Amino acid sequence: SNASAPADLEWLSNQSFCKEDALKTHQRATERAQAEAEEPAGTREQKLKEREDSYDRSKKRKKEKKKKQKKKKSRDNSERSGSESDTVYPSDLLKKENTDREEAQVRVSETFMWLDDLQTPSDSPFCIDRRADRANWEYKSLYRGDIARYKRKGGSCLGLDFRMQAVSWNNGGPEKKRVDKKPERYFCPSTRQLLRSDPYSLPALPVLSEGSAVSSDSFIKLSACTVEQGSSTQAPVSWVNPLGIYDRGTSLWLEGKGQPEVKGDQQDVEAQGSSSSTLLSARVEEFNRKLRENPTDTQLWLDFIHFQDELAFGSGSFSAASDTDNDGDMKKMSLRAVLEKKLSIVDRAVESNPASVDLKLEKLHLCKELWEPATLQKEWKKLVFIHPNSGPLWRKYLLFTQSLFSTFSVSKVNSVFGKCLSTLSAVQDGSMVSHPPLPGTQEDLLDIFLQQCHFLRQAGHTEKAVCLFQALLDFTFFKPDSVKDLPTRQQVDFFEPFWDSGEPRVGERGARGWKAWMLQQERGGWVIPSEPDDDDEEEQDDAEIKDKTWPKWKIWLDVEASREANHWLPWRPDKTKGQSEEDCEDPDRQVLFDDIGPSMIRVDRPDLQLQLILSFLQFLGLPGPSGKFSTTSSSNILLDDLTFLEEIPDPERPLTSYDLPMAGICAVGHMTFLSDCRRQAGLCKAGEEFLQNVLQQTLQLIPTQDQATVTLCWLQYEKLKVLRCLRSGNKRRLKSQGKRSKRLAKRLLKEPDNRGSLALWREYAHLEWLLGNLEEARKVFDTALGMGVTRGLNDPVLCNLCFLYAQLEVEQALNSGTVPTSKAVYILTKLAEGAAYTPFSGQINPVTILKARKAYEQALLSFSPEQSTGSNAKAPKKRHRMSSLVGCFGLFQYLTVGIDAADAVYNQAIQKLISWNLNSEVTDGSLRRPKVFADWESVAVQHVALLRHHANTNVFPLSRLRLALTDALSLLPSSASLWQLYLQTENRYHSAGRARRFFHSVAKKTDSVVPYLFAITAEQRLKQMLDSVQRSCLPGEALPTLPNNGLSNRIRCLFENATATEHGAHCPLLWRMYLNFMVCDGNAERGSGIFYKALQAVPWVKGLYMDAVQLFPERVQEFLDLMTEKELRLRVPMEEVDILLED
Repeated sequence: SNASAPADLEWLSNQSFCKEDALKTHQRATERAQAEAEEPAGTREQKLKEREDSYDRSKKRKKEKKKKQKKKKSRDNSERSGSESDTVYPSDLLKKENTDREEAQVRVSETFMWLDDLQTPSDSPFCIDRRADRANWEYKSLYRGDIARYKRKGGSCLGLDFRMQAVSWNNGGPEKKRVDKKPERYFCPSTRQLLRSDPYSLPALPVLSEGSAVSSDSFIKLSACTVEQGSSTQAPVSWVNPLGIYDRGTSLWLEGKGQPEVKGDQQDVEAQGSSSSTLLSARVEEFNRKLRENPTDTQLWLDFIHFQDELAFGSGSFSAASDTDNDGDMKKMSLRAVLEKKLSIVDRAVESNPASVDLKLEKLHLCKELWEPATLQKEWKKLVFIHPNSGPLWRKYLLFTQSLFSTFSVSKVNSVFGKCLSTLSAVQDGSMVSHPPLPGTQEDLLDIFLQQCHFLRQAGHTEKAVCLFQALLDFTFFKPDSVKDLPTRQQVDFFEPFWDSGEPRVGERGARGWKAWMLQQERGGWVIPSEPDDDDEEEQDDAEIKDKTWPKWKIWLDVEASREANHWLPWRPDKTKGQSEEDCEDPDRQVLFDDIGPSMIRVDRPDLQLQLILSFLQFLGLPGPSGKFSTTSSSNILLDDLTFLEEIPDPERPLTSYDLPMAGICAVGHMTFLSDCRRQAGLCKAGEEFLQNVLQQTLQLIPTQDQATVTLCWLQYEKLKVLRCLRSGNKRRLKSQGKRSKRLAKRLLKEPDNRGSLALWREYAHLEWLLGNLEEARKVFDTALGMGVTRGLNDPVLCNLCFLYAQLEVEQALNSGTVPTSKAVYILTKLAEGAAYTPFSGQINPVTILKARKAYEQALLSFSPEQSTGSNAKAPKKRHRMSSLVGCFGLFQYLTVGIDAADAVYNQAIQKLISWNLNSEVTDGSLRRPKVFADWESVAVQHVALLRHHANTNVFPLSRLRLALTDALSLLPSSASLWQLYLQTENRYHSAGRARRFFHSVAKKTDSVVPYLFAITAEQRLKQMLDSVQRSCLPGEALPTLPNNGLSNRIRCLFENATATEHGAHCPLLWRMYLNFMVCDGNAERGSGIFYKALQAVPWVKGLYMDAVQLFPERVQEFLDLMTEKELRLRVPMEEVDILLED
């Protein structure tokens, strides 16, 4: 029947049509029509007339209202609702009766439910929410987002009888744009100001007990008035309140007492109504009370000063935050107000603690934003004048001086270094009677001296830095007996004639030293015999320019880098050739005594003398113990070598790649522009000769035990040069370097003192192994083991040798594809036995393996914290022995039992080292790690490298490897080797979220900038990978539009966060990477801004200017003029480049 129905009746087949509703609607319309028909005609006319009159009256009222609004612009629209019409609809009066009837019929639910859960279509899909909205009580209106928005079209209304009904829309007219004031919510400025006011003035909902139903009353019940509660709150009658008219607080004030602390239930009631404002107020009161009671607590003053930031920029009545949106001037004013407030607090603190250096430093730090540079410098000078014996204060003053761009110049900063060292030397001698020397003055003196040498190296004045080392070595080791008891300044006066005499110095051929020269002078002096030069090392100037077709800026960069690598030694006139000082083409290559004399210090302790020698050798490029500087700021300032981040471990040597960790500090002659790929294996020819002279001359000046340390550094340097040749892939250079290194190693081992040194035998055998001479290397290892294996597990050097030998055998078996590692097990078993060593014959007795495991377990258990801390003299030796022993035992367990057993050994050892470190003195975590931390890092690197090797060769959950890495890095955040391993592990995952969270958590807890550097490196590698995919020729239309996930912005934010920290603001490597990234990312204009921002933090770094020349070649002359103005070392002026091009 539906099919045969005409088209006009198709609506009858609608499923939602209900005939009962239609009958009810028809019935109501019929009753209404009958009622109107029965009504008299006069009554209907009267009603219609009344409606028209009321309509006319409302129209007149609205016109009058409109005129008043033009005269007086009222801004109070708080009574308006979100709707655009406040008119009462005539039809609403007609519908009210029907609506009431329908509401009675429809029962509305009071619980929310999903539409799918409705049982029958007749159920109401609406509900009444009786829960109160707290915001509506505080803001007196509904939130505009909760009101449906609509736009009216036209002025008509459907369903009205135009003859009898009309609607008046309250419009301002189309010709004038209406400005409606929207209801204010919590984010509006005026509301934020309201929230910062007294919290008790805000209306609040009554607090209901849990489980109680919401009251159905139509009003909010108020608590009883205080008058009705009786006189319980009135103060008792006393001598200060005889009439009883004062309240309790006034009575206590008259008695000179304070309000008692609120306790118990009353405190809980107040806590319910409190907000962040009251909490901040309470903290302010607590600070004030504590500072009144104990004004000499400097740390409390500092905490109160730092608390002002939270107070000012939080939400509270003390907030100085700007209430205007995007108002930069107001924000600057608020920042200045906070600074001035902090300054007033610091002034009060200094009045109470006039001798506190920390508070005065905090004041100077705050005044950096308020004072002029000249005023700031004057205050710094005043502070170091009052406290001339404080080494840490001098170090901060030096950092301030060399990073203040407006007054910076190399000569000024160098003179400040000299003033600092001469003042501290006078304090150490006792010449300055007013200030006694503080503990650690000798270490501070050597630290500041080394910092001066590296400052000159980074500024390009390598000749002065080398002369400083030469002079101090002569001043320390060749001092005549007749001047040893004099004060330092008088000793320097006697030293000056020797320096100016033209005698050979340390590192030069024929150097005899200050003592021998002075003795000969007392006897009448000597004549230097003529020594013919075997090698004529004159540089060929015509070969300096490789290609004259290059742009001028590129030629300058190339010649400057070439001279930096070859001309870093100070120039001395060769008297055998009749040269004089006038023959020097570059006067800056000559160093006068006035540049180095004030920096001469006394280094009397043997351990500091060894540290001085090792620091000079590391300055020249030798690897060595990573004990250099005692502060994090010093180590961050020295980081300037990019290979520190880019050095990727060799996949063919997964266990032994971490034998020589990178220091992150450029050697002399190697600091050029950042992307320079020309890396020499060692120094230039003259530099290598100078280095060998230094080593041979210093070895005669130190005890036998220290001689072994220096010789080991020498042999490790030869091994490092072979490794660099291996990485470069130049077989010819590798062959020649291998011959020289082997010849030197054999010569050193032939010396009587070195024949029994297992450490030297270990390095020589490793050198042969790297050169590919495996059989020769095994013979050297076997010979060394035959000499010392009977010492057993008690000898840490023997354990280290066996550990390296076993690791090399495991790697060789892996590379050759053979599974058996019996040779490595045999070596580790023989070490544990302690019996005579015989080369491996092909079989191992299982009983010996069990005996060896028992010996290892007992040796590891014998290292208890009580034994290690019982005798301080032996504790460092035991800790050093710990890493090599744990490495041998862990590798033995891995080869014989499995990875779980090895993991247990390492975990046990690390827990033991942690307990030791808690009991021993803990210094700043820095790139200079004490012996405790160095041994700890060695164990952690061995552990992670073994787990990673196993994960690469077997099925192994990477979560365990990641857990070991995160645990180690949380305790050793400055370890570059561990960070490299972490990056390689996380590179397997496509999601970088986990690594980002970990980097962030570690960077917050440490003062080192190393975590930031590796976090940036990880993001840059990810960006390079995405860019390479997008540039590839793979098919598909989506490649050009692949999102880069905002990596550029993320990297830029990491750079900004790192440079904003106190420990990252003066890191040269960080700024140079930032500048390079911005320009290479295509944002040259912003990169230029970064360069000038970097100049404000690290103006002394010559490499930064060379990077700028490479990245902005059109402004090369501007950068060269800036270098000349700041007195940085400029070896090739642009005029000389023009002359070279003409020739």
